Amino acid sequence: MSKILVTGCSGQMGHDVSVDLIEHGYGVLSPSHVEMDLSDFNSVKQYLDRNKPSHVIHCAAWTKVDLAEDDPDACRAVNVTGTRALAEWCHKNDVKVLYISTDYVFPGTGDKPWTVDDQTDPINVYGMSKRDGEEFVRKLEKHFIVRVSWVFGINGNNFVNTMIALSKKYDKVRVVADQYGSLTYTADLAPMLRQMMESDCYGTYHACNSGICTWYDIACEIFRLIGADVECIAIPSSEYPMRAKRPLNSRLDTSSITKNGFDPLPDWKDALERYIKSIYDEDETRVPVASTYL
Repeated sequence: MSKILVTGCSGQMGHDVSVDLIEHGYGVLSPSHVEMDLSDFNSVKQYLDRNKPSHVIHCAAWTKVDLAEDDPDACRAVNVTGTRALAEWCHKNDVKVLYISTDYVFPGTGDKPWTVDDQTDPINVYGMSKRDGEEFVRKLEKHFIVRVSWVFGINGNNFVNTMIALSKKYDKVRVVADQYGSLTYTADLAPMLRQMMESDCYGTYHACNSGICTWYDIACEIFRLIGADVECIAIPSSEYPMRAKRPLNSRLDTSSITKNGFDPLPDWKDALERYIKSIYDEDETRVPVASTYL
């Protein structure tokens, strides 16, 4: 049986990837931070030497975008040093690597979807760290780089959960309406990642749910789906300043998916409806109480 290392299994992406792999008969290695510290080059190499995975799906990352501006070394230790250690070991041992990257590698200008061949030019520390991680993975012959945007899934905090929590506390919510992109539902993405790993269609991909939206559009749809009597007020990014600059254009051209024989992900509204149904069907108390978001 193949032993597939999935980093970040406690997060939204890693959780759903692991579940999908196990359901399809794969053995999954899911180390804790203590077992494999991604910020420690030697810790990563030692774990890999002991466990010798047949494939690596690298979902883990430092994703505290605002904190990265104040502590870039901590962010880069995970997103660059850890990725370099994984990539070097996989190169030496001829192991496939699938690396989850982000729309934040782009500058966020213009209004056209970013293609896989467009020049990267990150505007914040997090984006730079993910771009630099990509460069180590790209040196491998057997690699997949999959850029995603606006991720949400069952196993963690996300914008959807935050809006649901805010709807229980307020009758008005102000939400940014000038950042454009699309959601990526981890339950939809996980099967595609497995199919990629099973293939030899190496290269860079953009993968997210179909359709373009803003955070405001998403919030309005969430409130409609849960029947919340909340007034959603559209605001520009300038009225919600954050420590790290956000891209205004996170649109991703996902044509690389279909060109290589993979099915496109469903529309973002369809994904959102299924996600909300899943969290209410399982246990409504899973929805966390938010502090602040948009």
